[in-house]
This record gives sequence, structure tokens and C-alpha cells, in this order.
Amino acid sequence: MRRRRWALALLSALTLVTATAGPAPAAAPITTALYTADPAALVVGDTLYLYTGHDEAAPGGTNFVMRDWHVFSSTDTAGWTDHGARLSLANFPWAGADAWAGEVEQRNGKYYWYVSVNGNGPGWMNIGVAVGDSPLGPFTDAKGGPLISDATPNSSPLNIDPTVFTDDDGQAYIYWGSYYGLRAAKLKPDMINLDGPVVTPAGVSNFWEAPWMFKRNGVYYLAYAANDSGCSNPGYACVRYATASNPLGPWTHRGVVLDQVSSTTNHPAIIEFNGEWYMVYHNAAAPGGGDFRRSVTVDRLYWNADGTMRKVVQTQGQGGGQPPAGTNHAGTATVSTSYVSPWETLGAVNDGFVPASSADRSHGAYGNWDRQGTQWIEYRWPSAKDIGRVATYWFDDDQGIDLPASCRVQYWNGSAYVDVPGQSACGVAAHTYNVTTFTPVSTTRLRLNITSRTGHSTGVLEWMALQGM
Repeated sequence: MRRRRWALALLSALTLVTATAGPAPAAAPITTALYTADPAALVVGDTLYLYTGHDEAAPGGTNFVMRDWHVFSSTDTAGWTDHGARLSLANFPWAGADAWAGEVEQRNGKYYWYVSVNGNGPGWMNIGVAVGDSPLGPFTDAKGGPLISDATPNSSPLNIDPTVFTDDDGQAYIYWGSYYGLRAAKLKPDMINLDGPVVTPAGVSNFWEAPWMFKRNGVYYLAYAANDSGCSNPGYACVRYATASNPLGPWTHRGVVLDQVSSTTNHPAIIEFNGEWYMVYHNAAAPGGGDFRRSVTVDRLYWNADGTMRKVVQTQGQGGGQPPAGTNHAGTATVSTSYVSPWETLGAVNDGFVPASSADRSHGAYGNWDRQGTQWIEYRWPSAKDIGRVATYWFDDDQGIDLPASCRVQYWNGSAYVDVPGQSACGVAAHTYNVTTFTPVSTTRLRLNITSRTGHSTGVLEWMALQGM
């Protein structure tokens, strides 16, 4: 547990240190023109390709709506080209609905795209494979039916999230599964048939879904989504990883490489590109985002000397670290709170300052140390304001105030506080403005309820209340 380590007499000195030692600025999702999810990564020459799902759920939707997959490319990770939908359910005559996660593997001058789809036959999810002559296709059904289905002996309880890895000797392996059912098998040289039995890899702690396999310096790495209480809140997932000396294990758990994100699901892809390593994942940080309207984002990944991975710092989010555009009513509001610590500044949340990072207390910060559980901050206006978005920049001092576990927005309906209608995910990412959208309300009071992580308190550097759009 991190503890508050300063006395009030040392506050000014510590302020100087934290104000000048912030992390790099935040970056935006790879696109905000559409919602993307479940990324896979492939390097071909000097280009990094990302293969993503496409979330099409309506605002406030409660189910996945996914019909096709997109391809994005970049030569520097700073800008991305959307090549459009390069594969869809229509490419698989035997498929029903649900264009879920997939991955592309290069072999024999061709590109094989393994995807999760719902078949028309018995069972639920299957894994199909399409093939193309370039990273952008065109792709066609390579098999005429599923590669893996419920009929496959020892298949997973849910056959989704395929990841394919080719070893130095040319042997290809496929890994997949969900509902705690990790599975693996060899692939034949044709890449569209299994070569031997399906196995259940041993030693993979708390596996839930979304495996990603790669090799570095002779060591095999398996990253995956885990939703145990040791790394995420109920209903959310972190990314754990394990290592092995054999591609089929047994595996040794090494730790968490990515904390939970602002969407309930988590899905990693780890890739080396231009001499640097990257974690590709999705969250709900784009405007209007949510659990079923996710956005793929990219962050740097760093290594320790012993070959273990450092935990990725999530710097991605709406606005690239800059405040979102629009009329901000926060500056004219009177702010109050359930609790503010004596050495923090409640008025900092609506002074219009743009923080350099979540550790930037150079302009004051609101914090509620040493309170835990749910606290709130509130805006009041003498006359009603039309509000349809909020943007929250969290305070994290690495001393006892941490990013929150969750948050939600409420408004005064004239007699009581109620949740704003249709609100998207309330993001909890560091070093950026977390934008929550909702059906616009006209109100004189707006409240942000903030629930802390166990053992920590919470804080806010800036909270914007934006005009409805």
C-alpha cells in the first residue's frame, strides 16, 4: 500500500519535484472516426499493420455489434491510415453473426487471417481463417468452414480470440479460448488445418481470454486477459503474462503488464517495431466510447534486464492530453465536495489549468486522502446549464492518492441526484482528459462520484462540464 509520505512542512519541496518530473504527453486512439477493438499487430518491412474489430453498437448499447474487421497501417506509430474494412462476415458463407477478435500471420508469401465468428451450425463461436496475397488482402475464405468449433476435441468452452505464432523452425501454433479455457495446437504447413491434438497449456494463472503469443531472446511469452480480483475490479480485466522455454509450456506466471482499462474488456497485442516494443490494446476513451464502443490505442512497452516486462503506463485517451473543445460551464460553477484533505485545493478542479501529467500539482490539486470508498465533487449554478459531456483529469501523486477504480456522473433532477442518461464509460486513465458522454441534461447541479481502489484515496486536477452537443 502506498502511503502519504510528506508532512505539511515539506509540501512546497515535493510540489517542485512532482511538477517537473511528469511522464510523456498523452497520445490519442489510432482513430476516432469509428470504434475499434481487439487489436492484432503485424510488421511487414517498414510498416506496422493493426488488424482490428469494428464496434458498431448504438450509444448506450448493451451488446457487441460487430460485422467486419479493419486494417490500419503506420510507418512511425504517430499517424495511422485506415484502409477500411478488409474482411467481413460476408466473406464466410457458413458464418452467422459476431465478427470478434482475429489475428494475421504471414507464411509462404501469403497472409492468413484467423477470426472469431458465430457459425450457422450447432454450437456458438468458431474460428475461421481467410487468406490473402498481401497484408491488405483481398482476403477470401481459405477453408469453407471453421478451423475450430465446438466439435473440435478438447475445444475451449468459448472458441474465440485466436493468436498464431510461427517458431524459428517454421512450426506454427495457434492459441485461443475464453471462459478460463486456454487451448493450443500445432498447425500444418498449409496453415488451415490442425496438426495433432488440442492441448490445455499448464501453468497459466487466472487466464480468462485474449491470448497473445511471441518470442524474445529465446524465451516464449504469453500475454492474456485476466479478470481476477488481484489485478482488476469485478467485471474488468487486466493483462497478465507468463514465460516458457517451450511454445506449448509449461508456463510460469510473471505478473501484470497492463492494468485494467476504461472498458470492461482488455485485449493485448505486443510487438517490436523499428527497434522499440509496443503494447496495443483497446479502451473506452474516445468521444462517446463505452464497453461496446471501444478504441484501439498504442503505448510503449519497456523491458527489465532479466527479461521481465515493466508495467505499461497508459498514456492514451481523448484529446491527446489537451482539453476537449466545447463550452465549459465549470468555470462559472460553485464547487463543493464530500471531503477535501487540508493540504489540497478544491478550487483547482475548475480553474481551467491544463495539467502536464497526473502528477502535476503546480496549479493545485483536489485530493481526499486518507478517505477511501466513494467520495464526490459537485458543481452548482444559479440557473440551469445544458450539459452533455464531462472531462476528468485525474490526480495521482504516487504517495497515497491513486487513479480511481471507477466513477459515475449524476445530475439534480429537481428533487434528487440520479445518474445522467445514456452515459458512456467513466474513464480512469492517467495523464489525459477522460471524456464521458451522455444524453444532454438541463440542470443546476452536477456531481462526480469517485470510488477509490482498495487502500488508496482519489484526486482530480481538472473537471470540465461541457455543453451538450
